[in-house]
Amino acid sequence: MTASTAPGFDFSWRRGLAYGVLGAPLAFVSLPLYVNLPYHYASVVGVPLATLGAVMLAVRLLDAVVDPALGRLADRLFRRGAGTAWRAAALGSLVLALAFAALWRPPAGAVLPWLVAALMVCTLAYSGVSILHQSWGTRWGGGPELRARVAGWREGFTLAGVLLASVLPTWLGWTATSAALAVLLAVGLAGLQGLTRVRAAEPVTAAGAGASPWQQPAFRQLLAVFMLNGIANAIPATLLPFFIADRLQVPGWQAALLLGYFGAAVIGLPLWVRAAGRWGVAPVWRAGMAASVLAFTVTPWLGAGDGAAFMAVCLCSGLALGADLALPGALLTGVIHQGGSGCRDEGVYLGWWTCATKLNLALAAGLALPLLAAAGYRSGGTDPAGLQALGWAYGGLPCLLKLAAAAALWRAERINPSWKERG
Repeated sequence: MTASTAPGFDFSWRRGLAYGVLGAPLAFVSLPLYVNLPYHYASVVGVPLATLGAVMLAVRLLDAVVDPALGRLADRLFRRGAGTAWRAAALGSLVLALAFAALWRPPAGAVLPWLVAALMVCTLAYSGVSILHQSWGTRWGGGPELRARVAGWREGFTLAGVLLASVLPTWLGWTATSAALAVLLAVGLAGLQGLTRVRAAEPVTAAGAGASPWQQPAFRQLLAVFMLNGIANAIPATLLPFFIADRLQVPGWQAALLLGYFGAAVIGLPLWVRAAGRWGVAPVWRAGMAASVLAFTVTPWLGAGDGAAFMAVCLCSGLALGADLALPGALLTGVIHQGGSGCRDEGVYLGWWTCATKLNLALAAGLALPLLAAAGYRSGGTDPAGLQALGWAYGGLPCLLKLAAAAALWRAERINPSWKERG
């Protein structure tokens, strides 16, 4: 059973546009933080991989611990009204824009302290605004089809932001990229302000409201799948610049490869959303995982000069990415409202959800980079054993984790039949 939307609720394309647009600048931030930043500080600034991995792990773990508290704060803000939540999002966006700009200009004598401070402020602001934004859409509730559409609009703009972030730093540099982020945040906030009077869903029941998400078995099961799948995605995201530059030896292809990957995801996203409405959210998500594994299995065997073959991998795996973007959030919305916490405690759930996302990224950077260093890989190095380790860490391990996530989701579907509901 799911929450019903407010009487007269109409999720038109205009509302989808107004809600989703803030997803673009938030994604615009996330790609540089989790893909470009490690490579920038290792190759341009000269921070050793082991040191960099430890810093990224520590900062992201601390940031992840704070996310549940940010979720509770989001719930309190929404209880005071959507206008209050919007003003908090505006303040967080201002802090985010300033911290992001500072991150790419470390002073010569204090690189590590600057990295720690700027990254912490940036990620905290990013988390706060992201939780508010996701809570906004989650409060509308609805059936599987509506939930997938809401998540689809948000993640569609997420892909648009990622596409911009994949090319702007290469074309214009980090100063112009930081200015573009500020403009995008302003546009996103303007869109969200128009939704401050849209009513949220009516909860089916108040049972369970105020309870901890961890008391709900369905949430624990979904979070386990989400984390397995998330780590599978986070490892190649962290290692991508190293793989392109050292394993494939085509560093100039990075922008084109990212553009192809996320451009294919833009095409695939509405297809996955439509499929979820027809065949059920969880089964379609499993199909997306399987498609991703099939597309990625050849990656460990690619070597120097195989840029064209890797572009084909990027296009195929990008088409599969849409399932990972829209469908987990649609399942989470259903879990929240089935637990009776709709319009009360979305922020608490999303705080833990965001915490899991950060843990995925932290583990990917904090474990993969030091392990590669121990295996003999060095950024810019040519040692065959190190490059082989890079290939298997980038392409082999994610496939195993994806298969484990698909198996866990299949088991959870048997326990939660509503995850297979259609329409």
